[in-house]
Amino acid sequence: MARTTSPGGRKQTITLTDNSTGKTVEFPLLKGRLGPKVIDIRNLYGATGYFTYDPGYTSTGSTESAITFIDGDKGVLLHRGYSIEELAEKSDYMEVCYLLLNGELPNRAQKREFEHTITMHTMVHEQLNYFFRGFRRDAHPMAIMCGVVGALSAFYHDSTDIGDPHQRMIASYRLIAKMPTIAAMAYKFSIGQPFMYPRNDLKYAENFLYMMFGVPCEEFQVNPVLAKAMDRIFILHADHEQNASTSTVRLAGSTGANPFACIAAGIASLWGPAHGGANEAVLQMLGEIGHTKNIKSYLARVKDRNDPTMLMGFGHRVYKNYDPRAKVLQKACHAVLKELKIKNDPLLDLAMELEHIAVNDDYFIERKLYPNVDFYSGIILKAMGFPTSMFTVLFAVARTVGWVAQWSELIEDPVQKIGRPRQLYIGKGRRKFVPLSKRK
Repeated sequence: MARTTSPGGRKQTITLTDNSTGKTVEFPLLKGRLGPKVIDIRNLYGATGYFTYDPGYTSTGSTESAITFIDGDKGVLLHRGYSIEELAEKSDYMEVCYLLLNGELPNRAQKREFEHTITMHTMVHEQLNYFFRGFRRDAHPMAIMCGVVGALSAFYHDSTDIGDPHQRMIASYRLIAKMPTIAAMAYKFSIGQPFMYPRNDLKYAENFLYMMFGVPCEEFQVNPVLAKAMDRIFILHADHEQNASTSTVRLAGSTGANPFACIAAGIASLWGPAHGGANEAVLQMLGEIGHTKNIKSYLARVKDRNDPTMLMGFGHRVYKNYDPRAKVLQKACHAVLKELKIKNDPLLDLAMELEHIAVNDDYFIERKLYPNVDFYSGIILKAMGFPTSMFTVLFAVARTVGWVAQWSELIEDPVQKIGRPRQLYIGKGRRKFVPLSKRK
């Protein structure tokens, strides 16, 4: 098909010409506030009889959104127009949650009311304690999260009507508030310790650390430096545009499923090692390298096309520049290690040297492979005492607000309809059925 654009001064369109028939069809050319122009192909099949073929949706926009913008070439991440660097430096997670949900930063009164509302929803239904007993002791915390979050719809019937704006709001608040509680319960269950109830006098990140590492038999003081680092990690993972798990939440939401089921679907998608499990893979990679003297030989294996070895924590589906979140986490990593008096951490030294060598290597420069957010998050979480099985759980806790905001936007969008991708069929053509007795 040949393509031409209409001249300036008129509504822009793209004309597609079928070279086999000579038929031409015009399609609108849409322009968002930021980012590339988009060809509106909603009527493509009806007008031409053709579908598009785009495995992984690398060139397909599935929705309009006003929440998050990413410029992968420039390494830019904006939430409602605010840069992730500024939000991580000057804001806190509750403020970012309010921003993602409502579109604007809160004033003092709004923030105070929002924090109070979230705090009042942090406890979970007491019968959920018995629900946990149905899992094996060695169950992965992400498996528990999927089950428990999906089951919330059986406990909170008063917030499952997606057509009621008030119920949608209550469901959103409940999910954001209860996710740290459920995550901590999943961890406590896996190690055989009693559940810790949330405390109303603690802030969001502080409360999570308290429920994770506190025990009933003694007082637990939350380290403010670690709480700040936890809060920053939550901010950096709050939303990331139409990634795999967010797209999963939106796809489930397009069917009219209740919000708890939609978020459970997002958790299941996040569990994949190519998505939320990458920071755990970074630690495994560093453990395999073992020492800075082995970095060059490891990178040689990465460059070998016949070797399956991969450089984990580098490169990104969207970013073709340094992930802005990685820069923030690099600073936070040093702060945590200093607070914990970890002066010479072999893991961090190895990670820093690996980064230095890789970002100055022509092979990785040409392929635009730079450190992403997963490269440092695993090191920080390990230093703070989190087992690797909890890394993706923490990702889910932080990302819940993004999922909820994206889900709400979907429900309120009159243009959206049930998601139904098409396919390029490559199987057998129509065949006649052969009775079993006549088959060879």
